[in-house]
Amino acid sequence: MKDFAAIDFETANNERTSVCSVGVVIYRDGRKVDEFYSLIKPEPDYYTYWCTRVHGLTSSDTENAPVFPEVWRQIEPKLLLSADDQEKLGTEFLPLVAHNKAFDESCLKAVFRMYGMDYPDYPFFCTLIQSRRVWPGGRHNLDIIAARCGFDLRNHHHALADAEACAAIALKIL
Repeated sequence: MKDFAAIDFETANNERTSVCSVGVVIYRDGRKVDEFYSLIKPEPDYYTYWCTRVHGLTSSDTENAPVFPEVWRQIEPKLLLSADDQEKLGTEFLPLVAHNKAFDESCLKAVFRMYGMDYPDYPFFCTLIQSRRVWPGGRHNLDIIAARCGFDLRNHHHALADAEACAAIALKIL
């Protein structure tokens, strides 16, 4: 896979709608061409101790952040394929890639639903699932698999850093 968008969300609490940050890294022809990071005002707007402990974000970080629809309006144009690629691939958008797509895709769908946005059924791939196929057994945490693929994840649980790590994995094993 050479054309894709690696994506990562962090959440404020256990609700999938509570995305509080997003990182996206765009690859075309196997080369990084764009990246995007934003804090997001979560919904519901509260942080659990455990989520803050993981990513370090708190209410004070996101109190003036844009809501999800405003952030997605900045991301979506980056995901559009050319007319030729749309015809070839049968989709309007770059495939999305996440390490544990079950989490990130469920967050994306949840915030789309919550804000009454039409979800365009983005193609979604999972580096976690693929890493288990490539390297059966052992742990498959993002930092471990990223290191196995030659990427040094220094700021784990920062959405952009995690998207970068996911992209490095995708380039190696998808």
